[in-house]
Amino acid sequence: MPKQEYPLDYLQHYLPPGAAAPVMQLLLQYKVHLTITKERKSVLGDYRHAVDSKTHRISVNGNLNKYSFLITLIHELAHLVTFLKYGHRVAAHGREWKHLYKMLLLEFMEQPIFPADIVAALKSSLHDLPASSCADEGLMRILRRYDPKQEGIALVEELPDGALFAIEGGKVFRKGKRLRKRFQCEEVSTGKLYLFSPIYEVKAVS
Repeated sequence: MPKQEYPLDYLQHYLPPGAAAPVMQLLLQYKVHLTITKERKSVLGDYRHAVDSKTHRISVNGNLNKYSFLITLIHELAHLVTFLKYGHRVAAHGREWKHLYKMLLLEFMEQPIFPADIVAALKSSLHDLPASSCADEGLMRILRRYDPKQEGIALVEELPDGALFAIEGGKVFRKGKRLRKRFQCEEVSTGKLYLFSPIYEVKAVS
């Protein structure tokens, strides 16, 4: 029936080839209401467990590339499965969630869905999966290869020392030295120093 086919067709716009059918199977199995949202700066996705017998709810940012979208969705599905198995008795990103997230990732990694470079990056993280894919710098660098190219947009680490860059909202900074895992950058208008992740996306200022 068309009403049953439409969600699968719709999902295919956001997922890599071969992923829509197994994803739909999981959504139906766990009775998930999936919402595809506009870009949110603070999160890539989130999970809300079912209340009063209503469906579980997962949202994922619709501006993500197809591989980032799938990994984020798997991340949130792992929260759902963890809740079903343990309720509120375990930490949100504790070892139980990490184990279930790993199992779900492996199911998709065993299929011809992810490119070899993404599979390699995921494998390097499986021993201790981070609470957010944003915290996995190696994976984020690889996933960025599959983002649409944007003129003038770069990662902080890609800019030369002393280069000027702007962030959302218009503030302009000068890139400084690296302090362990972050770059110390000076806000041009105030002289205040801020720390930036090396994989933070900024707009280069000429």
